[in-house]
Amino acid sequence: MTARAVVIIPHFNDQARLRRCLEALLVDLPAGVDVVVVDNGSHVPPATELAEDFPKVQWLTQPKPGAAMARNLGVAETRAEGLLFLDADCVPCAGWVQAGLDAMDHIDAAGGPVDVFDEGNAQTRTGAQAFEAVFAFDMRGYLDRVGFLGSGNLVTRRSVFDAVGPFRPGLSEDKDWSHRARAAGFDLSFIDAFAVGHPSRGDWPALRRKWDRLTEESWGLHRAEGKGRWRWMARALLMPASIVAHMPRILRSPRLRGPQERWRAIGTLARLRLTRMVWMLRQAIWA
Repeated sequence: MTARAVVIIPHFNDQARLRRCLEALLVDLPAGVDVVVVDNGSHVPPATELAEDFPKVQWLTQPKPGAAMARNLGVAETRAEGLLFLDADCVPCAGWVQAGLDAMDHIDAAGGPVDVFDEGNAQTRTGAQAFEAVFAFDMRGYLDRVGFLGSGNLVTRRSVFDAVGPFRPGLSEDKDWSHRARAAGFDLSFIDAFAVGHPSRGDWPALRRKWDRLTEESWGLHRAEGKGRWRWMARALLMPASIVAHMPRILRSPRLRGPQERWRAIGTLARLRLTRMVWMLRQAIWA
């Protein structure tokens, strides 16, 4: 029998976090729900070490790079009407699948909270961790202000997905898919119970890699939407002003512990915004 829903998890070279994700997911997995892990060309395929421990999981391989391509393959190789997308480094909360199933019958597409947590036992956060504690994964704000859902914590129906079309690689796939869904007349919703945890980036190199990727994807979406280079350059030149604009958010944040974490977060904010300005100007001039 065809499953009622399927959880699709893209994965690349992160077996420890994938194991943690699957362990949390399978604790209360309802009947009639399949789990598919789509590996994106890891050095060691995860099924080699994890298949025996997780016999309920179906393992697929997508050699084409990018989480968008992995998610699309997961959709193409399954038949369930309910589609739940989950990233391998996320930890679904208790009842995550059931919350998605309960919503599936009356929503077109929905996301939920992504709560940042720190890996390790350090008493004081690094600058990257402090920055992410304040700014990372404001999913309700993303939906309200920008109109998109994150593709790493998303539930929709196959009929909606088919009408909107697959995720497109090489750009901000979640923004792009969400904007196409709204343009097609579908509603995007937010479900508090559909929550996951996500580890913060532990240091500057990890945070830089994240924002390098996000900036490149945003540039791809900017061009795909036919917006001009001058508009992108204007956004880049506003980056220094955003440092001052966002400092009060750090100073008021109840998530930070003491002045040391606040100053580290401010330093990382300034470093990141200035770095992104340089990246964006380079893209506008040379790409």
